[in-house]
Amino acid sequence: MNLMIVEDEPRLRHALGFNIPWDQHGIEMVGLASNGLEALRLIELKKPDIILVDLQMPGMDGLTMLKELRDRHEMSKLMKFIILSGHDSFEFAQIALKQGVFRYLLKPAGEEEILEAVLEARRQLHSELEQWRRNAALEMQWENNLPHLQNLFFLQWVNGKHTSEEILSKSKELHIQLHGEDRIAVAVVDLDPLLEDEHHLEKEELGMLKFTMQCLALELPWSPPCWVTSDSDQKLLLIFVVSSDQEPKEALLRINADLSKLLSQSKEVLQITASAGICASLGALEDMNVLYEQACLALQERIVYGHNIVISYRDLHKEDAQIIVVKQHVEKELEIALETADEIKAMVALRGLWEETFSQTECSYMFQEAVLFMNSFFTRLIQKRGWTIKQVIGEDAKFFQNVNLLTTKTQTWSFMVRTVKHIVTYMEEQRKTSSNQVVKDIINLLNEEMDQELTLHTVADRLYINSSYLSRLFKQEMGVAFSNYVLERKMERAKSLLQEGHKVYDAARLVGYRDVSYFTKVFRKYWGVNPGEFKGQSG
Repeated sequence: MNLMIVEDEPRLRHALGFNIPWDQHGIEMVGLASNGLEALRLIELKKPDIILVDLQMPGMDGLTMLKELRDRHEMSKLMKFIILSGHDSFEFAQIALKQGVFRYLLKPAGEEEILEAVLEARRQLHSELEQWRRNAALEMQWENNLPHLQNLFFLQWVNGKHTSEEILSKSKELHIQLHGEDRIAVAVVDLDPLLEDEHHLEKEELGMLKFTMQCLALELPWSPPCWVTSDSDQKLLLIFVVSSDQEPKEALLRINADLSKLLSQSKEVLQITASAGICASLGALEDMNVLYEQACLALQERIVYGHNIVISYRDLHKEDAQIIVVKQHVEKELEIALETADEIKAMVALRGLWEETFSQTECSYMFQEAVLFMNSFFTRLIQKRGWTIKQVIGEDAKFFQNVNLLTTKTQTWSFMVRTVKHIVTYMEEQRKTSSNQVVKDIINLLNEEMDQELTLHTVADRLYINSSYLSRLFKQEMGVAFSNYVLERKMERAKSLLQEGHKVYDAARLVGYRDVSYFTKVFRKYWGVNPGEFKGQSG
């Protein structure tokens, strides 16, 4: 903090400036002035934070100096004045306080009292600066976050989180022009999914395309006026505000025309199509969540109607719904083909089941019912074997969790084909893994029980496996017969034990031979020398 002293009496001015150890308290002395006129020039140059000023001085007294600073608009709120006066008049003190003086000290004030007054002024200035900084930061944060806060309000609004009163109150707070008598319409726009043979879009590319489409929407001269944002699924959310003097049907016609214009421009600019769903009619402010749901349901109908289209919501009555009935033998054929990991037969059976379930779907609701039926079939098959959807299907598991992600028949068929291939591949891998695990168990058993007599039949019994199957499996995986492998491991181990200094009897026992003479015979046949010749050798 910077300090300036304004005092006409030279001795006192220098005593205040140099006898008090200001620097030890973090106070920097930036100027000494003998009167108000001199102080005004210094204040303009030095910009002090705290000014200790005498009340009565020749040329210009302290109060006149304060008034002059105020008239010049040079008296900052973040500047503290301490009066040092020989007058104890209440009138002088009152005038000084009105001029914004922080403290009024009477002469002869001691150095400690003056130092404490300056330090207290510094503390208060620190506090005010911090409060100013916080307020400035909050104001900047508010300005920067206003678009985000507006988007958050729209998300809460479409989810039915606010009453009519809250909608009007919060919209006013967030600078969104709304009136109680206004009516609204809602549309959602989303990029159409790419076909299997088209260029796959990375997440960043997809995000950029959606952002570009939002920018296009912001540039369109919507009539009626429209708020452009995104919903929780990153679809483009358009909220149209229709004044009470506009005719509803005409407003909806204009909205449809503008949406078609947006889709056309998006296709031209992005080289990819998009589709839009729009609510059935205009509604009141509190109807937002219903209108939004209608728009989302309308967009789902692109499964049936195709891409690059504006779809208006139509209510589907229960009597329109169909019950999915599949011939049992068709389903069974696919199940058997998958169980036997026969991909060719599985694909033929899948085509038959697809035609049974999807040929008669006339709306997105029935289409999703068919998808759920197929997903449940695959789920039962996978879980029956103790596996999980994520293990077998991988990233495509998302389509089991949310069928709304499947937005076209082509995309759905590709998903079904991939699912069949995933199951067939996983079946084959599990069979191979199962075989590998059996061999690992055999080797672990041999390592743990090297000192026991291990035969093909004893190991097969221990693992609850047919001995003939175990023999073929071991030979296939290891490239050597089981008995030869066991003999090799035992002889290598016996050799190492003898080289480490073990007796022949102990080496025989540690590799599972109770008859030393038989061990010696086997060892000589395998290595060509007697066990004793290895005893005590290294390498």
